[in-house]
Amino acid sequence: MWWKTASVVLIVYTLLAGTLLPLKPGITYISPQTARSGQTVTLQLHGYNSFYTKSPANEIRVWLQYDSVHALTGQNIRVLSDTTLEVSFQIPTQLPRPTPSVMLNAIIDHPSDGVSLLPSAVEVVKDTIASPATWTQSEISQLHVKKDFSFPYRNVIYESIRNTYFHVPMWFVLMFLFVASAWNSIQFLRYSNPAQAAALDAKKGQSLLDFDRKAAAYAETGLLFGILGLITGMLWAHYAWGAAWSNDIKQLMTAVALLIYLAYFILRRSFDEPEKGARLAAVYNIFAFSSLIPLLYIVPRMFASLHPGATGNPAFGSEDLDNTMRMVFYPAIIGWSLFGFWLAQLRFRYQRLLDTATGID
Repeated sequence: MWWKTASVVLIVYTLLAGTLLPLKPGITYISPQTARSGQTVTLQLHGYNSFYTKSPANEIRVWLQYDSVHALTGQNIRVLSDTTLEVSFQIPTQLPRPTPSVMLNAIIDHPSDGVSLLPSAVEVVKDTIASPATWTQSEISQLHVKKDFSFPYRNVIYESIRNTYFHVPMWFVLMFLFVASAWNSIQFLRYSNPAQAAALDAKKGQSLLDFDRKAAAYAETGLLFGILGLITGMLWAHYAWGAAWSNDIKQLMTAVALLIYLAYFILRRSFDEPEKGARLAAVYNIFAFSSLIPLLYIVPRMFASLHPGATGNPAFGSEDLDNTMRMVFYPAIIGWSLFGFWLAQLRFRYQRLLDTATGID
């Protein structure tokens, strides 16, 4: 069928685009990371995927920004290499607000690389109490915004941003398959009356146990994608958080949800009578699905979490995805989802052939 071909094409596209497209230039770190008010400080800014030598130093602009009004313009810019700039800043004697210190963002505007930003790059500590604040408005304008087919640079996650196309779609597929599984369990209970089962067989030529087989096939495949999502998430966490398992609330709730569905298959194999086991399994399957929403979407937002989408943040906004990422992310969801339904269909057909061979209708 066409949708099977589409799933393969979209997954291949996701694999190629998701792994081969480069990241935009960014700033990895600045040294030193602290300065005192009233002094002149020379900073080295270290870039990622940058090509600073492609433009003369007088065409490169650098700022230390506090907010939309307060910013310091870099002076005496020197290009040390493709990935290193040296810039001097005159720190005012007063801070832009009456606090012991402030954090400043670093911004680099490069004619060929475009704009790079490192949030909270330098901490300025108040050192003296002198004349009134000398901060003046330094307009950040006419930036070289680079528009090309590349992924955004995000601090901390760096190249692991590509895992977005493999980790996140696993959970979409899980939900789609579990919805299909719960629907077939509902249909099984709906037609479980002998008269209704006979009418179903006469009208559609479909066995009542086919609903149970489909429910199990969708649940099995959904559980497989859930395990893949958990594994890819642990790999991502190891890189971004420093540990594969940190007892994050979303990790814990995901593990609980998968264990609940694992119990579904244990329950199915606890009865010798296929229809009785199928009926109880259908009831349990509906309960298992109803627990997914609070476990995966409500409870994690009630607690602090390292995971995007927690504490009210819906994720997948402008800070998470740009237009280039959406061109890979959405096809990835569609491709993996179609592939998941294909696997579930194969599992259903296999189970029906196996049951027919053993004399189970």
